[in-house]
Amino acid sequence: MIEYIPGLAGVPATESSISSIDGEKGILAYRGYKIEDLVKFSCFEEVAMLLRDGELPNKKSLEAFKDTLHKRYRVKRNIRYMMWSLPANGSPMDVLQTAIAAMATFYPDAAAENPDSDYTQSALTKIISNMSTLVAMWERISSGYDPIPPRKSMSYAKNFLYMASGEEPDDDIVRLFDACLILHAEHTINASTFSAIVSASTLANPFASISAAVGTLAGSLHGGANEDVLKMIEEIGDVKNVRSYILNRLKNKQVIWGMGHREYNIKDPRATILQKMIEKYIKKNNLSMSKNFEIALEVETVCDELLSAKGIYPNVDFYSGILYSEIFKFNKKHFTPIFAMARSAGWAAHWHEQVAHNRIFRPTQIYTGSAFRDYPKK
Repeated sequence: MIEYIPGLAGVPATESSISSIDGEKGILAYRGYKIEDLVKFSCFEEVAMLLRDGELPNKKSLEAFKDTLHKRYRVKRNIRYMMWSLPANGSPMDVLQTAIAAMATFYPDAAAENPDSDYTQSALTKIISNMSTLVAMWERISSGYDPIPPRKSMSYAKNFLYMASGEEPDDDIVRLFDACLILHAEHTINASTFSAIVSASTLANPFASISAAVGTLAGSLHGGANEDVLKMIEEIGDVKNVRSYILNRLKNKQVIWGMGHREYNIKDPRATILQKMIEKYIKKNNLSMSKNFEIALEVETVCDELLSAKGIYPNVDFYSGILYSEIFKFNKKHFTPIFAMARSAGWAAHWHEQVAHNRIFRPTQIYTGSAFRDYPKK
């Protein structure tokens, strides 16, 4: 008898050398490098190369990659026109998925059969480069404004912040956002990455595969949790309401958003990093702790008391929504597209890894329908 495991929980679906998690110790590593070190010493562009190539690049290679990535920020005019034709109230994730899929028409020879060709590698770089531009463009277009042209002289993080606001951000904000991109760049075989590699296993082109990943990330159980955390905090309203709110949700067996992760039995290392970065930014800039951040800290304290025995601690979404909303001033509806923008580096790496050693995914099922039967005679 074949055992059915809902959601394939804990079932190895592939072999990968891209990232790893030690859930007991709370360790996330990209190609063996701990995420804490990458946030401290690296940048998003270098991390994208590390995920792609398996090793940290030398200075010359990194500068060449940055130059290529930054020069390719611009989006094709046809894609821009297509985005203008879409409803302004359309889901940003639907728009992003549509735009990435449409990009394939400009790169018809980006083939899974030849993943190491200069042409296909160029297409993968183009996806990562354009992701930031597309997200920033839709933030402007959906508000009725013309997109702000990208600046190839700016880093990936700085250019996005500039395109989204029209103002050059200060160095502290850029570094903070760059760290967020690194933290979200990769996380083993989650639902969206699994979508990407299943699509890749059919030898679908990288645009189709990453478009599938974007569609999967759009689901509320995957990519939208940081929005839900912010809504929850706003619903709580005040620190004094935290305990009763949490107890009521637990009594009614409702989710405490941003709490718990299938892979970690202790606090998500990305949540720890984000919390420390927010506190450091507040202290360095002599800012008062926001009401929402105070509520979040109290939620964590109460949940630690009530849920830690069950191995439930904050995940990366718990603090990212506050950071995006209050420091970067992003609209909630753009949180998940920004997540996708960062994760494009991981998706591209997984696409290449899958097609380089490919076997098409074809799982089986446990049939629960009717037994064989005859069609009734009339």
